[in-house]
Amino acid sequence: MFIGQRALDFIFALIGLIVFMPFLVLIYLFSKLIIGNPLFIQDRIGMNQMRFKLIKFRTMPLDTPNIPTHENINIEIHPYGVFLRKYKLDELPQIFNVLFGHMSFVGPRPCLPSQKKLIFERESKNIFSIRPGITGLAQIESIDMSNELHLVSVEQQMIKNFNLLHYFKYIALTILGRGRGDSINL
Repeated sequence: MFIGQRALDFIFALIGLIVFMPFLVLIYLFSKLIIGNPLFIQDRIGMNQMRFKLIKFRTMPLDTPNIPTHENINIEIHPYGVFLRKYKLDELPQIFNVLFGHMSFVGPRPCLPSQKKLIFERESKNIFSIRPGITGLAQIESIDMSNELHLVSVEQQMIKNFNLLHYFKYIALTILGRGRGDSINL
């Protein structure tokens, strides 16, 4: 990635928390009323294969299996969760992951510890040498994690060519609604 990316992430995460705190609180309270347990916290694999707790707003029932979305053929998303996902509001709590240094705003999507084939492929291509991101080239190109080889190839391409312009471009495209990054049609 580029020199100074962590500093930009930290500054933008701090600003983001200040700006979005009222929305985070409102979504949290509204989610608590509608869904019950508003936060979804899951182990993910980050930089140098260190585990961290990814934080999102819950969009699925509490008893949803802890497997990658593309492997869950009976996916059930709460109608309120559809709204959160459509506007990417479910991802707002990841600002905390960025602030604490577990993630970047831009990088490869963090994987689950159970995704052994993806972990192997990423390890062989040195993808774990950088922080995972909330968004990245694979997300804006709507590439999910079901084809590990293709995903890792795109991640390699992103890392190889990444610069400050790409950082802002991928964030802007995500905000503008480009790409889903998963196999759920909302």
